[in-house]
Amino acid sequence: MEAIKIMPCLDMKDGRVVKGVHFVDIRDAGDPVENAQFYEKEGADELAMLDIAATLENRKTRLEWVKAVSSVITIPLTVGGGINSLEDIEIVLLAGADKVSMNSAAVKNPKLIKDAAERFGSEKITVAIDARRNKKMPSGFELVIAGGTLPVGKDAIEWAKTCEDLGVGVILPTSMDGDGTLAGYDIEFTKAISDAVKVPVVASGGAGKLEHFYDAVIKAGASILLAASVFHFRTFSIRQVKEYLKDRGIKVKL
Repeated sequence: MEAIKIMPCLDMKDGRVVKGVHFVDIRDAGDPVENAQFYEKEGADELAMLDIAATLENRKTRLEWVKAVSSVITIPLTVGGGINSLEDIEIVLLAGADKVSMNSAAVKNPKLIKDAAERFGSEKITVAIDARRNKKMPSGFELVIAGGTLPVGKDAIEWAKTCEDLGVGVILPTSMDGDGTLAGYDIEFTKAISDAVKVPVVASGGAGKLEHFYDAVIKAGASILLAASVFHFRTFSIRQVKEYLKDRGIKVKL
């Protein structure tokens, strides 16, 4: 078994790190460069930076944020938000990102995933899948885009399989039902995705206790654990999470 990775997430708005609940009720969580440096020192394996307003504001990811953060860290940086084309991907990678994350654009144009994987390599392409519960869907989960504002009538698990077929390297599912609640990752949703695909799956949205990280690995099959609130507001350190997992027999890089 490969070591489980811990990935703090910088949700960006107006040049600041922010954190919401259910994608709204936004709070300030500090400076992105300071946060990035702090998390690398703490032992983060990777870092995510998501420009949460880019799609809603119909603009590209702000490259100055990517350059500023990537210049102070050596761990892999995944950047998402407002990435709509191969040109966008290339520009973000050149600005210092190691990987890009797409969501709305990939749903609207699935061929973008295939083209991106072929041009830049699957390992550089992540697709974020936001979903909410809907009993009308075969899996019970409906795909949602545009920063969680627009349900699209597609089954989220089927979409994950399609993404894998198209060559995606990582899938990052977030349950809108759990985002920012600190009530735990949505194990049912994350497991449904990890059972359906062979590529690495990121657990995201809702971590609030140490056991939530353990459950995401053991019960949901995640290999990367993303969290924001518990790290930004210093509920736990990354080392605490890693030592907790190690003590329970999960391989981590200390």
